[in-house]
Amino acid sequence: MKAEKEAFSWASAAFAAPLLLILAVLIHSACVQGVNITSSETLIRGTVGGEALLSVRYSSTSLDPPVIKWQLKRDKPVTVVQSIGTEIIGNLRPEYRDRIIVFENGTLLLHNLRLSDEGTYEVEISITDDTFTGEGSIDLTVDEPISKPHVLMVTSTVLELTENFTLNCTHDTGTKTTYGWAKGGHPLLNETRLLLSSDQKILTITRVQMVDDDVYSCMVENPISSMRSLPVKLTVYNDVIPIMTDHERRNPVSLYILKEKDSPPGEPASTCETCSSISGSPPSYSSSLPPPSDLLEPPARSSRRYPRTSTKSPPHHRRRKGHSQSPPAPSSPHNRESGRVSQSPASSSPARKPEEPSASPQEPKGSPKTKMSMH
Repeated sequence: MKAEKEAFSWASAAFAAPLLLILAVLIHSACVQGVNITSSETLIRGTVGGEALLSVRYSSTSLDPPVIKWQLKRDKPVTVVQSIGTEIIGNLRPEYRDRIIVFENGTLLLHNLRLSDEGTYEVEISITDDTFTGEGSIDLTVDEPISKPHVLMVTSTVLELTENFTLNCTHDTGTKTTYGWAKGGHPLLNETRLLLSSDQKILTITRVQMVDDDVYSCMVENPISSMRSLPVKLTVYNDVIPIMTDHERRNPVSLYILKEKDSPPGEPASTCETCSSISGSPPSYSSSLPPPSDLLEPPARSSRRYPRTSTKSPPHHRRRKGHSQSPPAPSSPHNRESGRVSQSPASSSPARKPEEPSASPQEPKGSPKTKMSMH
């Protein structure tokens, strides 16, 4: 019985010893002074060229000035500044000169921010009379504002069923960017045919359809800014896309004349038949036209009698006007004379006589005198 009482007393003593030790440590800690650091914000977002205020506060019962040390956390911590109160100790690193201010409460102000300033900043504040050193940390991000984005396309017109047509959202400046797209003013997400790249910078239409004919825009944002591009119009055709040159857009009449000039040699015959049928000339007149081989001889005279310019109206209007005054004559004197012979006597009239002096047989074909009379 006595032995059991002794064993119980030893066990009670072994259990009570750790409790007494812990209590003694707590009492001692209450008597020891230390620095307490608080911070209102643990994340600061800065802009390139701007400022960042890493605000902290400390509390201590000592009246001695604090020793403040700020470090930038890296693989090997970089000392940003060390001071006694507001007085900086030693020389600053070249990248921090003229850019740092330390306040009495331990707050650090960085001027003219750079992208390299981004990181986690750790602060230590110690006072000689205090046993414990206060510690704290603040994260700083530094970003560049986003410039106006715009949408790049190979062309603004595309044929239906075209494969893999892409739209690229691009901008000049900006960091940590995220992208978004809108179609017809509504947000656009990944679909079966409309696919976004992993960073959502590129929109790909895998197989173009008529429903893709719409306006598109992209939006770029980062932690400090956001910008939207101007909308671009994508036009989808279900047939051949019409293409016109700049000359055709400026002067469609000259295009018509150019195409008529490049027509085959036999084409003027059908044109004359149309003119004669409109003016009421007998069908026999069209048969008096010279063969296509003769049409190659007088291009210069033909242009004098029927000047073709790109000013007012297509050539067939001028032919109709000339035919209302007199029957259209062939381009050379020889052909013109043969045309009169082939006509019937009923078609001969005094109106033909004023032209007889110009067709004098004494003058050789193509002489200078004949050319002057043509004018």
